[in-house]
Amino acid sequence: MNTRLFLLTCILSFLALNATFSQNFTLSGYVKDARSGETLIGVNVYNKENKLQGAATNTYGFYSLTLPKGNYAIKFSFVGFQDKEIKVELAADQTLNANLTEGVELQEVVITAEDKDKNVSKTEMGTVTLPIENIKKTPVLFGEADVLKVIQLLPGVKSMEGSSGFYVRGGGIDQNLVLLDEAIVYNPGHLLGFFSVFNADAIKNTTLIKGGMPAQYGGRLSSVLDIQMKEGNNKAYEAEGGIGLISSRLTVEGPIQKEKSSFIVSARRTYGLDLAQPAIDKTRFAGTNYYFYDVNAKANYQFSEKDRLYLSGYFGRDVFVFNSNDRGFNFRLPYGNATTTLRWNHVFKPTLFMNVSGIYNDYDFSAGGGQDIFKFNVYSGVRDWNAKVDFDYYPSVKHSIKWGVNYTYHRLTPNIATGSNGEQVFTNADKIKPKFAHEYAVYISDDWKATPQLTLNAGLRLSAFQQIGPYTSEKTGKTFAKGEVAKVYGGIEPRLTGTYKMNNGVSSLKFGVTMTTQYLHLVSNSTSSFPSDVWVLSSELVQPQRGIQYAMGYFHNFDDNMWETSIEVYYKNLRNQIDYPENYVPKQAEDVEKSFVFGNGRAYGAEFFIKKAKGRLNGWIGYTWSRTLREFPDINGGRVYPSVYDRIHDVVVVSNYAIHRKWDLSANFVFSTGNSFTPLKHLYFIDQKLNVEYGDRNSLRLPNYHRADFGATYTPKPDKVGFKSSWTFSVYNFYNRWNPFFVYYDIQQSFEKGTAKATAQQVTIFPIIPSITWNYKWQQKKKV
Repeated sequence: MNTRLFLLTCILSFLALNATFSQNFTLSGYVKDARSGETLIGVNVYNKENKLQGAATNTYGFYSLTLPKGNYAIKFSFVGFQDKEIKVELAADQTLNANLTEGVELQEVVITAEDKDKNVSKTEMGTVTLPIENIKKTPVLFGEADVLKVIQLLPGVKSMEGSSGFYVRGGGIDQNLVLLDEAIVYNPGHLLGFFSVFNADAIKNTTLIKGGMPAQYGGRLSSVLDIQMKEGNNKAYEAEGGIGLISSRLTVEGPIQKEKSSFIVSARRTYGLDLAQPAIDKTRFAGTNYYFYDVNAKANYQFSEKDRLYLSGYFGRDVFVFNSNDRGFNFRLPYGNATTTLRWNHVFKPTLFMNVSGIYNDYDFSAGGGQDIFKFNVYSGVRDWNAKVDFDYYPSVKHSIKWGVNYTYHRLTPNIATGSNGEQVFTNADKIKPKFAHEYAVYISDDWKATPQLTLNAGLRLSAFQQIGPYTSEKTGKTFAKGEVAKVYGGIEPRLTGTYKMNNGVSSLKFGVTMTTQYLHLVSNSTSSFPSDVWVLSSELVQPQRGIQYAMGYFHNFDDNMWETSIEVYYKNLRNQIDYPENYVPKQAEDVEKSFVFGNGRAYGAEFFIKKAKGRLNGWIGYTWSRTLREFPDINGGRVYPSVYDRIHDVVVVSNYAIHRKWDLSANFVFSTGNSFTPLKHLYFIDQKLNVEYGDRNSLRLPNYHRADFGATYTPKPDKVGFKSSWTFSVYNFYNRWNPFFVYYDIQQSFEKGTAKATAQQVTIFPIIPSITWNYKWQQKKKV
């Protein structure tokens, strides 16, 4: 398999390097922010006289535009920045870099960093790019700006109360590919999932793809959340941060070698319970604490116009310590993520761009504690080593071709438990062993402007997965040595999306078909993702999940792209879905994959979206009607049932209003159908033992969910140069709605009378929560 991938890459590279086009020449280069030197993603670069002759900058700010010999006025356009026009006499291949200057007047405040008509003209379906400025303005829990909480306000995206986990178009939490500088983040939540691990101050760009996943992405069925970190200001030093009620953060960036290299370091930590320690120390819970911290760091160096090197990393940790001193009980739960990404960009020639990446990511969870002489510890984790090569090839203005190869070595450790009771020691380490696997992929795609009206993006992804030893077969008892292949799976994943423009380009009809394969799985026994949930890989007992999504949408813009509207419908078929059986009880001494049951699922729905993209008052309204159903032979008697995240109706309203230069207001309203749950049906005694019988799986629903959030940002001196600050006030759940988090049954029984009674109890965890944060930013004054 390795040899085939290598040969295919060499052949494609050879063809690209030797392609020639007579009388055509190429403009290429990088587009940057004139103030900070940060490269800009998605800048529209085109011939002013013919917008069809255009291109967009890639993830690294590089563009390539091939045109016939002649004189051109090349325009660079990016919302939030002043347009720039450069006249060019094109008689040979030429490098043309551009620096864009921020320049948005108050009356032209925008809520997107995309091309003005990207929602209509581009082939992507269900793709949303969110500027970090608007993420910071959205009111969220405890005032902590949170990428994942804003993602949850988009049509087709669902979540549980307060959780950073999200569900996209009927897919589970594990079916979302979450990337930070190309590194997979297996658990994107802090504080048991109530915060995300992504520090908004360190983020440059956030893109959610919920339909029409391009061929360069794989390994998940539902969506891609692709987050890029900032590179750091290469012209001047600056610092920013904030001090809030429960956490503080600080970001420092600046040049290492001016105009050539830069760095950024961003850190934050919570301290809510730290401040309460003097009071806690006077109680029987002395020593109890909960906090999290994370650090983002990145550095880059430009060796030449053709070569750039990037090194980025993330490290985050949650630490929960609980002590009950009167009972002699203690419990400690540390867990977290670590990622490292090393990337090299090289421009072979103006039409061929390459990126080589080496990636390491690690997620580990542990829990330990004890009482008196009893001690225990549980550990699990995921560790990947990933190498990939990607090419962007721009042979003409009609074609933008991508291809590449990807290899990942997986090491998954299930829940390994150890313990002791005095001198007696027990462990399941002799029965539960780490699992290992190779995962491969090769892909190619072409974004083809077939006609002025029709654009197609066709791609093919081929994937393979090998479970390897050391491993002992659960079926045959055969032992596989280290590195020996025990099981092989493969996937052929065609992708096709298209856009047909109508009404002189102000509206379009889009369609897409996407086939995906997923080899790693997370199965949760609850309605939300918790750090203790275990990832498992495909094996002789667990087959890969497979999915196919069909989508179609109509997009229309009004009033010079001020108003954007869309209607999207989708149908998703999911195979080899995984769940726990009914009445499942975890067994530490047994491999978790032995407990799984398998079935199929389907999801379908319609998403309606209207957005006011600029002006003092801007925002969006989204409505989603959807169903998410599952069918398992071993669950619910084989009858179809709704998943726990099946919500028929979802309504979201997001608004921002710039009163004047000093005040910005924002507000959200969310309404959704209540979550489904499995009700208790009967209580009865057999031989003086109480038996509990439950009804059909997820046959009842919690009350409907709704809340409103409000936020305001006050900037006393918006024009101040050097150091300036602002105050952010927010109120989560403004009218104090007691939304249900879950329902449990309080069972009262009497053996003497032979009676039992169950009363449903609702648990609410987030009432009205006000917060305040002081934000600051310092910029080094430029020398005259």
